[in-house]
Amino acid sequence: MLRIAHLLGIKKNEFSSFLFSALYFFFVLAAYYILRPIRDQAAVAGGVHNIPWLFTATLTAMLIANPIFATLVSKFTRRYFIPISYRFFTLNIIAFFGLFLYFDASESIWIGRIFYVWTSVFNLFVVSIFWAFMADTFSSAEGKRLFGLIAVGGTIGGITGSTITATLSEAFGPVYLLLISAVLLELALHCFRRLADKKPEAGLPDSPEEDSIESGGNPQKGNSRIPMGGRITAGISNVLKSGYLRGIAGYILLYTLLSTYLYFQQAQLFESHFSNVAERTAAFASVDLAVNALTLITQLFLTGKIIKRFGVGFSLALLPLVCVLGFLWMSFSPGIVALVLLQVFRRSSNYAVSRPARETLFTVLSRENKYKAKNFIDTFVYRLGDQVGAWSWAGLSALGLGISGISLVSVPLSATWMLLSLWLGRKMDESKR
Repeated sequence: MLRIAHLLGIKKNEFSSFLFSALYFFFVLAAYYILRPIRDQAAVAGGVHNIPWLFTATLTAMLIANPIFATLVSKFTRRYFIPISYRFFTLNIIAFFGLFLYFDASESIWIGRIFYVWTSVFNLFVVSIFWAFMADTFSSAEGKRLFGLIAVGGTIGGITGSTITATLSEAFGPVYLLLISAVLLELALHCFRRLADKKPEAGLPDSPEEDSIESGGNPQKGNSRIPMGGRITAGISNVLKSGYLRGIAGYILLYTLLSTYLYFQQAQLFESHFSNVAERTAAFASVDLAVNALTLITQLFLTGKIIKRFGVGFSLALLPLVCVLGFLWMSFSPGIVALVLLQVFRRSSNYAVSRPARETLFTVLSRENKYKAKNFIDTFVYRLGDQVGAWSWAGLSALGLGISGISLVSVPLSATWMLLSLWLGRKMDESKR
């Protein structure tokens, strides 16, 4: 095992921390990917035309959740606020299990809509907390070498979760799979505790004014044994003040806006091609399975080489490039084959290359910005992009644009996103000189 780790560029003294990090991400994404197809099916069952309202409800939920999380970050150390967050979501999963069992199908449509909103909050928070903890645990240099490999654990977790739902949803019903998700989330928390005991945070500065990206401050300060303190609104205000953080927020905004367009295209085509709940749930899970399989292959053999050879900027720009080409194809051939292929390549390039590169951007920030600003960007800004995408899709559709026309509109947006990616990579490189 250590020999394989050495070939992958993992140092001997890093192996234990790497292993628990990968296992942590494995359990987080396995738990989520069990829920994801159930969430997507709930959205379709409630009517594709109602999805923009679900996005609005999700954004509202984010407005409520962000200050609560910021309060936890300010008042508790990470050894407490991370377990509190994960246990809260575990209890929610168990509660939904009881609701889906108790109510009949007509009532379950509304429960399904609530579940959709909750899952859309859940997935961003648990993943954002994971990557914030990684940025707080590993240095920038370690992150460039290890984040892509750590992401392999998440990819295998995604494959596992998708496989569980795809193979068991028709035989046992999706409801009982929620209990498996709850158990997996508890195992993720166990890995967090083991990792927190083994490796303290990289110790970046506690105040936003000391960010190395903004002022060249000393990146070797900080203490995770005392509460972080600071203002509850620091995540928002720091993003507004920092050009670098605004750039990351813009990257996320364009990513989610374009993802939303593709999500609506997928919902429309899947609704017309699959006739019942079980078939659609299995189809959603099969797409997830294909995405994670391609992601795994890329992460094992290409991710490290791409980031090392071409840098963070190019790695970030790879995903927008895929979207430029994919949306051009969709504008000329708006069928289910083109859509599925674009979804698979877009999501796999995001998970395999762009996401690890994006998380590396946060390693040069203060501890406060790693948790507060990052969480604000990863959750509220992310869902704001969903909201803009959902209602602009509705507006473009009202103007008579179909899948082909909206795909054509997406091309220049993708090109702008690509240029922003290159700028972020350059800004990060400049901060280390």
